[in-house]
Amino acid sequence: MAHVDTAAPHPAVSRTPFFRRTIPRWMVSFAGFPLGGLAAFLLVGPVDSVGSALIGGLLTGGILGAIQAWALGTAQPRRLAWIVATAVGMGAGLTLAASLVDFRVALGDLVLQGAVSGAVVGLAQALVLVRLAGRRAFVWPIALSVIWAVAWVVSTTIGIKVDDRYTIFGSSGALVATALTLVLPVVLQRRAGVGTS
Repeated sequence: MAHVDTAAPHPAVSRTPFFRRTIPRWMVSFAGFPLGGLAAFLLVGPVDSVGSALIGGLLTGGILGAIQAWALGTAQPRRLAWIVATAVGMGAGLTLAASLVDFRVALGDLVLQGAVSGAVVGLAQALVLVRLAGRRAFVWPIALSVIWAVAWVVSTTIGIKVDDRYTIFGSSGALVATALTLVLPVVLQRRAGVGTS
């Protein structure tokens, strides 16, 4: 009788699809930030009132959420739930944050705006993630608060025209934020099984 090899696949082989698909897909999702911010700016205008913050935030969050949902692949939470959570979180978070700083755009104001917006978006997303990650999902709002604050520092330092009052930081901050949140797709993919997509 022929010998049948029932050993598990070599770890290096099983990890290859994970690194080839999950990480690059998530890094590409950085585009959701500038695309969402640009769409909101073109359709709504600068964030200089509660109305523009709410509508611009909803639009930015919807675009960002849709691109992130694609990037998460099959390891993702429910796609529609993620998109809605990101849109609602961004709309509410930006409205609250911009109101707190009275729509000012000094560096300190934008750092606070990023921290508050990130926390609210993170909380909304955590409500979706809790089904997959349990109570650990509620670390996500804290992480996103810090990361979005840092992203505003990066974009402002590099020279984004903050006087235009965008809903979100620019591409440089988006790249930093996406890299720092890479833990999310990594953890979700590993829970779903390394090598799936």
